[in-house]
Amino acid sequence: MTVDIALTLALLAVAICLFALERIPVDIIGILLVITMVMTGLLTTQEGLAGFGNDIIITIGGLFILVGGLIKTGLVDKIGHRLHRIAGDNEFVLTALIMASAAVSASVLKNTTTTAMFLPVVIGIAAKAKIPPSRLLMPLAFGAILGGSCTLIGTSTNLAVSGAIQRYGMEALSMFELTPVGVVTVAIGMIYMLFIGRRILPSRGGEVSLTDQYQIREYVSELIVLPESRLVGKTLKEANISKELELNVLGIVRTGQRISAPGPDERIRRRDSLIVEGTMTDILRVKEEAGLEIRPDFYLNDVDLESERVELFEIMVMRGSRFVGRTLKGLDFRHEYELTVLAINHHGETFVNKLGDVRMKFGDVLLVQGPRSKVEDLVADQSVLLLEDVTARGMRTEKRHWAIAAFVMFLTLSLSKVVTGFDVPLVICVLSGVMLLLATRTVRYSEMYSLIDFRLLVLIACMMSFGVAMEKTHTDVYLSGYVQQFLGPYGPMGVLGGFFILTVALTQPMSNQAAALVVLPVAVKTAIAMGVEPRTFAVGITFAASFSFITPLEPACVLVYTPGRYRFMDFVKIGTVLTIAVFIVSMWLVPLYWPF
Repeated sequence: MTVDIALTLALLAVAICLFALERIPVDIIGILLVITMVMTGLLTTQEGLAGFGNDIIITIGGLFILVGGLIKTGLVDKIGHRLHRIAGDNEFVLTALIMASAAVSASVLKNTTTTAMFLPVVIGIAAKAKIPPSRLLMPLAFGAILGGSCTLIGTSTNLAVSGAIQRYGMEALSMFELTPVGVVTVAIGMIYMLFIGRRILPSRGGEVSLTDQYQIREYVSELIVLPESRLVGKTLKEANISKELELNVLGIVRTGQRISAPGPDERIRRRDSLIVEGTMTDILRVKEEAGLEIRPDFYLNDVDLESERVELFEIMVMRGSRFVGRTLKGLDFRHEYELTVLAINHHGETFVNKLGDVRMKFGDVLLVQGPRSKVEDLVADQSVLLLEDVTARGMRTEKRHWAIAAFVMFLTLSLSKVVTGFDVPLVICVLSGVMLLLATRTVRYSEMYSLIDFRLLVLIACMMSFGVAMEKTHTDVYLSGYVQQFLGPYGPMGVLGGFFILTVALTQPMSNQAAALVVLPVAVKTAIAMGVEPRTFAVGITFAASFSFITPLEPACVLVYTPGRYRFMDFVKIGTVLTIAVFIVSMWLVPLYWPF
């Protein structure tokens, strides 16, 4: 083993650890990886930055805008709202329609986007049909993941692999090259979920009251302000109840009138009833300290925290949100957004006390109290997702035909080689559709760049550069030698199966794109050394990187984890069997369509 190979493997090990720890954003890990490779001489500056100049980066960025056009015009909402009308309250039919709709949508919108768009709709359907959300949300995520494997644009992983294989002299994947195998895996996945997986799904969530769901009743009490209390006449800001008494004032009841989420300038009067949130120890202590009396017969309901102006909402922290890694105290959340956070749910663990110190993560669900307009402002900048079935208010429904036309133009141009024999590069096909969206103002220029997930683009570009380093240092050849040594006796099928399992395993701590781009160079070199078709291995890895069902670490699964009240083992039990099923299908069909 040379020094360069040892250094490359060490960097790979460090990167995998950092991806798994999630302490540093994945794009920053990628940038640090590139910087280290250039500084240590593994790559030249040009080689280190070559990934950023790959046309696949522009293609993926353009696809984000095309998808944004479909979202802005409410197309996904329209599809979702028809599901309940067709299926009624039949859980079996609903599950089938949700999985099928998610799979079809994900084949063009990408699986994470599809899951995020359908999530509030499916929660609304579950409420109308009186079905626990956990019965429908995992099928939604799995349907979207399966559907993303059907086309070149179904996931960013497919596009990343398509761009990377050209470095080895192979043609890029065509738009529907993956479709035959993808459609079969969708069918197998749906059959499994409908007849086996559905029987294992837990029944959780769906409680009518949000105060019941978050179990905040034991932390909320009503305190009566006695005439001699030192708080009388002071504003909430002057009383400084949140800091001095460590209580959060959620509302005031005054002469029969309820004031929900009172402002800092609201004055406290004698005989006011303060609805406060805090630990029982803190609540009992204030009786002596501040001249307050605990109302013994108080029973909290949602109505106690709501009014005509103020409501309760569930919002989810999205990937790439500015809230990720931050605390409510550090954000000065209540003052900055004029909303009160009552509870935070992180993967089944609910935090009600000391919320200001809880560090938020992607997928956390916040129970907030405040005006709808303030929540909508927060949702508008895409930092959070509102977990409620809403109408297409604010959608440019009148531009829907232009959004569809732009996507049809993109698909038509991408198939031009098959129809006319004239090959239009995929990046030009995408940009043509984007130009139509801008020309018709379906997507406005001012919002165009906000639709692009630059984090993902940076990660893919950096991992492409890492692939160059593996090739340049012959690390790929070194690793392929070990693969041949241990799996070679089992033939090409055994080696392909080994790479499939390795890729699935790496998608747990790493992003799907990073896992595929790490395994790809080794797989290609192994195929060449064995004298078999490297494209077969590339396609096998592409499918393997998409099928991440075993743990809730796949972004589509993270999105449904907390709203569905799932536990980690729910995914292990249901997802493991599904992974085995699609593994068998892929191992059978991939060599059939892409012979060794």
